[in-house]
Amino acid sequence: MKRAALLAGAALALTSAWAIAQDAPESLLPPGFDNPAPQPAPAAAAPAAASATSPRSAPSTGSSGASPAAGIAGSSEITSVSAEVSQAASAAVSRLTLEELEKLSPEQIQEALDIKPKYDIPGNARRALRQIGVLGMEEGGMPSFELAGQNASLVKAILAGNNGAMVSRWGHILLRRALASRLDAPAGMQPADFAALRTALLVRMGEGEAARALAQDIDTGNYTASLSAAAFDAYVATADFTGICPMVMTSKDKEGEPRWDAARQMCRAFRGEGNNALKELDRELSKKSMARIDVLLAQKYAGAAGKARRAVTIEWDGVTDLTPWRYALTLAVGLEPPEPLMTKAGTRFESMAASAPMLGLARRAAASDSAGASGVLSSSAMVDLYSQIYSDSGVNGPAADRADLLHTAYVGGTVQSRVDAMQSLWTGATTPQQRHAREVMTAHAAARVPSSENFGDHADALIASMLAAGLDRNALRWAEVADEGSLGWALLTLAGAGANQLDAGSVNDFFSEDDSEESRKSAFFVAGLAGLGRISPETATDLADDLDIDLKRQTRWSNLIVRAAQVDNQVLVALLAGVGMQGRDWSKMTPRHLFHIVSALNRVGLSAEARMIAAEAVARG
Repeated sequence: MKRAALLAGAALALTSAWAIAQDAPESLLPPGFDNPAPQPAPAAAAPAAASATSPRSAPSTGSSGASPAAGIAGSSEITSVSAEVSQAASAAVSRLTLEELEKLSPEQIQEALDIKPKYDIPGNARRALRQIGVLGMEEGGMPSFELAGQNASLVKAILAGNNGAMVSRWGHILLRRALASRLDAPAGMQPADFAALRTALLVRMGEGEAARALAQDIDTGNYTASLSAAAFDAYVATADFTGICPMVMTSKDKEGEPRWDAARQMCRAFRGEGNNALKELDRELSKKSMARIDVLLAQKYAGAAGKARRAVTIEWDGVTDLTPWRYALTLAVGLEPPEPLMTKAGTRFESMAASAPMLGLARRAAASDSAGASGVLSSSAMVDLYSQIYSDSGVNGPAADRADLLHTAYVGGTVQSRVDAMQSLWTGATTPQQRHAREVMTAHAAARVPSSENFGDHADALIASMLAAGLDRNALRWAEVADEGSLGWALLTLAGAGANQLDAGSVNDFFSEDDSEESRKSAFFVAGLAGLGRISPETATDLADDLDIDLKRQTRWSNLIVRAAQVDNQVLVALLAGVGMQGRDWSKMTPRHLFHIVSALNRVGLSAEARMIAAEAVARG
C-alpha cells in the first residue's frame, strides 16, 4: 500500500498539464509570474449550462459556476479527476515501477488513468459552433444565414466537387471571400464538418493561411474526424508544425496514422521531451510505416528542439516525388528540395513558397508569379515583396532586375520612363500567367499614368493592368483615349458601372479587331455584355449566332445558379460560380458558363465582382 500511495502521488503530479517535462525550456516569465499570489474567491453565482449554440457575443460561463478553480478547468472537472485518480491509481499505476513511471509523458499517464479531458480550455472560454469563419459582414464577409436553410447534400457536393484551381483571378478572390465568411452550417450538417469542407477547399486553392485561420475558429474539443484531417493539411500547407500541436496532442481521431504520430513526436520534442520523441521516431523508421525521407525530415525538425539536439542528414536518393508533407517540412528545417523534384512538381507548391518567410527573397519572387496570377497574392503584397528585394543588395539576378524595373515604374523621373519600365515587365514574361502577374504588380503604377493621347499606344495594356487589381475608377479615366472597338474600349465597357445599352455595330467593331484563338475574346465579350445586361436579349442572340456560340443551353449547374440568383443567395451563387470556373487557364471556360456566372453575380448584388470577372475574361481570353 505504501508503494501504491507513492505511485499515485507521482501520477497526480504528472497528470497536471503544467508539469515540467524533463529538459523542458526555461520559463521566460519574470519571477513571481509562474506562481501568482492567490486571489480572493468571487461571490458565488448560480451555475449556467454551456451551450454549443449560444451567440459569440454572449459566451456561456460553463458548468463550473464561479468557483476560483473555474478559470483553470472548472471545479467539477478537478473534483472528478481527483476521484478518478484515487480509484484508478492503485489498479493502473501500481503495476508500474518508478523507473517505468518516470519514462511516461503526462499524456500517457492521463490515458492510462482514463482522465484525459476532452477540452483543454475552460468551459466559459469555449466558443459556440455558430457563424464559423474569419470575415464578418462588417469586414466584407457574406451573410451568415444564407446556407442555413439549404440542402446539406447539395452544399457538400458543391464544396467537395471543386478542385480548387480557378481560371479567373477574381473568381478565386470571390470564392476565398465566401469560404472565409462567418457562416452557419446547413441544417442537418455538423458545423465542424461544414468547416472541414471549407478548410479543405481553401487548402486545394493554395490558401493555407486562410484555411488554418478557419480551422482555428473551432475549439479542438469540437473537432470531428473530417475537420481534424482538413486542419492537419492546413497546418502542413503553412509549414506550421508547432501550431499543429494543440490539435494532434488532444485528438484521438487519427491514432495510428503515421503522419499524425510523427507530428505528435515533433510536438513532444518542442515540449522538452526530445529524447523520448526521437526514440519514437527511430521506431517509426524501423517499422517503415512511412517513407524514409518523411521520417528523416521529422527527425531533423524534432532534433532542433531542447537539449536532445541531433544532427540528421537528409537523403533524397530514391525519392521520386514531392508531397505537401515533404515540401513543408523541408522548408521548416531550412532546406529546399532538389531541383529535379521541384521541376517535376511544377507550380503545385508556388503559393506556399511565395509567402514562406524561411525562403530567400529571390525564390519567393519566382513563386509570386503563380501566386499573384491566381489571386493568392494581392498587388500590394507583390509590391511589398519586390520592395524588399530592391532594398537588399545581396539579391542578384532576374528578381533584382525586375525590382529595379518596378521601382522605375512607380517613381521614375518621367511618365515615359515609367511606362517603358512597365512595358519591359509585361513583355519580359514568358507565359500568359507570368504576364498577368506582372500586370497585377504594376496596377497602381499604371493608375498614376495620366490619361493622354501621348500614351494611346499603351492604353490597352495600362487599362488591363489597372483592372487586374480592381482599379476601375482609375481605368475609366481612359474612356476618351481608348478607340472604339479596341481591347481597352471593350474592357472599359465591361468594367463600367453604368447600364448603357450597346448596339450590334459597336460590338462588331471589336470582332473585326479580335485576333485571339477561335475569337475567344469576342465570345467572352458578348457573354459578359449579355450577363451584365449591356445588350438586349435579341442582340445577344444575334451576336452569339454570328460567333456560333450558345448562351441559352441549360445544364443542372446552370439551373442551380439561376435559382440561387432568383432567391438572392449571395453565398450559394459564389460557391456555384467557383464550380463553374474550375480550370488552369481560360481555354477551359465556355462563354455560356461565363454568361451564367456574370448574370447571377450581378443579380445578387455582386456586380463589382461580375464586372471584373467579365473584363478579366476578355483581357486574358
